[in-house]
Amino acid sequence: MHKNHNKQKILIVDDTKINLAILTDVLKDDYIVITANSGEQALDIIFSDTLPDIILLDVVMTGISGYDVCKKLKDTPLTKNIPIIFITGKISVEDETYGFKLGAVDYISKPFSPVIVKARVNTHSELKKHRDYLESISYLDGLTGVFNRRKFDEYLWEQLNYCFNTNRKLSLMIFDIDHFKAYNDLYGHEEGDQCLKKIASMTSEYTCEKKGLLARYGGEEFASIFVGDSNEEVFEIAENIRKKIYDSKIPNENSLVEPFVTVSIGIASVIPTQETSCKSMIESADKQLYLAKKTGRNKICMI
Repeated sequence: MHKNHNKQKILIVDDTKINLAILTDVLKDDYIVITANSGEQALDIIFSDTLPDIILLDVVMTGISGYDVCKKLKDTPLTKNIPIIFITGKISVEDETYGFKLGAVDYISKPFSPVIVKARVNTHSELKKHRDYLESISYLDGLTGVFNRRKFDEYLWEQLNYCFNTNRKLSLMIFDIDHFKAYNDLYGHEEGDQCLKKIASMTSEYTCEKKGLLARYGGEEFASIFVGDSNEEVFEIAENIRKKIYDSKIPNENSLVEPFVTVSIGIASVIPTQETSCKSMIESADKQLYLAKKTGRNKICMI
């Protein structure tokens, strides 16, 4: 079970059952294989489930062609970096050139050779792992180990577009350590760094459990993004974060709120419209954070 969890996920798209069966049989021992028998079904799977690591995509299908599916995926920020390998019965230099221009990484010809299929998929699998590793490093905050502002900005933009297209609710939570300057003044910046690490550690696991993203937004501020949760659910998540930090009783004798570390939280929760932007979401959450601080701190304000 644990071994299966570490396998990469491959989506095979072909409108011929025998082709799906052959490719599944070749790859099932080394990958988690899911299949789709049309371009429409493939897009439904991709945008409603965990993203596949690699896509094997038939060029000629009834309905949406493989080329059209590829173009759609490459035009969408959330899916543009997924390697696509075209599978085709016949290929000309012009077809191959066109496919590579669209963003495909390789071609596999029919009838399938199991050795070639495995070799080409394995090559792009290893390249994908390497790219994912490098990307994961570039997206992490060096001090706390949670995601950084770059990742936050990209993810917020992606999820804003996703929620707009699917009419789902998007919630942005920004929380700030109360009187953190006073903490640093009393205990020193090294202890301040340790405090930030503790806050990040105790909230990141819980945020991940709730299918949210946690990022260090800047200084002593952190931000979380949640998709699809109701206002009540998001407020409950925020209250659990506030209480978890409150109950940890990290000393802060210079605080004007409590003699230990507390946080104030601002939340903006909307179903995005044409007018909604990342900037407007951040400004709305910031206003609620300011209101929480202005009215006593160690509390949550939400719009």
